[in-house]
Amino acid sequence: MRTSSVGNRSRTGARGVTLLEMMVVVAIIALLAGLTFPAISAGLDSVRLSSATNSVASFLNSALNRADRRQEVIELAVSARENALWLHSVEPGFERKLELPEGVRIEEVLPRLPQPDQDPRRFLLLPDGTPPGIGIQIANRRGAQRIVRVDPTTGLPEVETPESR
Repeated sequence: MRTSSVGNRSRTGARGVTLLEMMVVVAIIALLAGLTFPAISAGLDSVRLSSATNSVASFLNSALNRADRRQEVIELAVSARENALWLHSVEPGFERKLELPEGVRIEEVLPRLPQPDQDPRRFLLLPDGTPPGIGIQIANRRGAQRIVRVDPTTGLPEVETPESR
């Protein structure tokens, strides 16, 4: 019972993975990654826009609450150029800033002004006063938009999706 050396070679060669098989597997993985990347990227942009919308609504709500509860005048500044919102008050050292995340920008501050070059736009929130009917329109890289408006009747920020132009 002699085994030939040819038989041993064929058994040894069957144990490994050939370079061709490895290249096919890597090509399939690359193809799947390439196909799913746009969907994942769009999903991340959508999440960033949603998160930024919630942050702006919360920021405006905290400004309105502070003006009412502390009975002090609050200045709200919105800068599309710097992509940020600020709160100031007469209380020493009080300043809050909200910067929008990467990929989300402030498109417009509503209501529109006849002279649109005023940046930043400033609003005063008065204690026991009617909140100004302001809106902040934000958008992501893909063009999806949201508007956060302060309802003058309820004094609460509301989020809406504008219709396509």
